[in-house]
Parts: sequence; structure tokens; C-alpha cells
Amino acid sequence: MLTATLEHLLNRGLPRSPRARELVGQLAGKRCALEVSGLGQFVLASDGMALRLIRGTGDGAQARIAGGPFSLLALAASGDQAAIQRGDVVLSGDTDIAQQYRELLDRLRPDLEEELAGHIGDGAAHQLGRFARAALDFGRRAADTTVRNAAEYFAHESRDLVSRPEGRQLLDGVDSLREDVDRLEARLELIERRLAADPR
Repeated sequence: MLTATLEHLLNRGLPRSPRARELVGQLAGKRCALEVSGLGQFVLASDGMALRLIRGTGDGAQARIAGGPFSLLALAASGDQAAIQRGDVVLSGDTDIAQQYRELLDRLRPDLEEELAGHIGDGAAHQLGRFARAALDFGRRAADTTVRNAAEYFAHESRDLVSRPEGRQLLDGVDSLREDVDRLEARLELIERRLAADPR
């Protein structure tokens, strides 16, 4: 039921996007497994005319996209590749197919405010959208503050972690020591070569 509803919502965006229709055509017969942590596994498939969303393990899929629900939503919402670079979202298999499906989902992403407007009216949908954006923004800021406060507590109060300046100083010291050892090794090799060339 949920997959059918999501599939319907996604395919409603096809007529509005020539690029999405082009991608659906290119992906005909290609499948991508979508693993959402805590929610299960799905398969994205294209028949050349529309996108299909099927509940299943995705055995035999050419590509795989895996991640937590919030990381996948952030990737879909903004197209920001940071989630992939951090490892929050993992693309595997044929990454070109995975990237094409990611782009297709980005282009078919439903405008929830527009969808709600058809049921509850423009004004109410706009207010609800503003409320949802404010709540998400507050949640992000609260999570960021909590992480920062926890890091500061563990670094400065309990001393279980090293503070950022101390960590940077240690890493700089290690880099400097490594360079000194490399220079010393090069000098020793030079002395060895000179001694070998002059056997007095």
C-alpha cells in the first residue's frame, strides 16, 4: 500500500520533467536496490515509461543505494553529495546506474506543499509547510548543538576526548616528526652511498 502510494506520487512528476522522462527511458530494464536502515529494502525499476517501487531485497539489482532514512532524505532533498562523502549514504554496484536513479528521484521528488494544497487549500498547506520547515530547522540546530556540547564536555570536562586544538597540535607534531625522520633517512642513505664509493 505504502509503496504503491509512493510510486504514484513519484510518477506524477514525470510529465513535468523532460529530464526525468529521459532518465526513465535510459534506465529501462535496470534495477537499483534501495536499503533504508530500519525501514527495509526496496527495488527501484524502470519499464521505460514509468518508475516502479517494489518491496524486496533487490537480488540481481545492478546497483545499490544504502543509508539511514534521514541521510537519504537529505540527499534527495538537496542533492548534496556530502552524505555520500561522509559515508552516510553508500552507492555500490554500477554507480552510474545508482547516480542516475538518485538524479531521477531528485527530479521526481514531490512538492509536499503542492500535494497538500489539493486537499486542504493553498493557505493551510503553505502554513503547514512553513511549520514543518521550521520544525526541521529547529531539529537540525538542536542536534548540532547537542553534538557540540557533548564534544566539549568530553574534551574539556571529563577529558575522555582530546580537544580540537590539542588534536591538531598532536597531528602537526606527528607530521613534523615524520618529515624529520624522512630527512634523516635520506641523509643516512647519502652517507652510506659516499662510504660505499670511497672504501678508505
